[in-house]
Amino acid sequence: MTDTKTWMCLICGWIYDEAAGSPEHGIAPGTPWEQVPMNWTCPECGARKEDFEMVQI
Repeated sequence: MTDTKTWMCLICGWIYDEAAGSPEHGIAPGTPWEQVPMNWTCPECGARKEDFEMVQI
């Protein structure tokens, strides 16, 4: 089992969980953050990928 991480949008607080992915936004479950496309944006507020920070949940 790999160690999945969670990433939080610093603008609105939306959480991306690597284990869950974001299938409704085109990101399959189990997708590591580094494989999320650079042009992907926060589904809640439209923030860019660099506006996310790894967080412990």
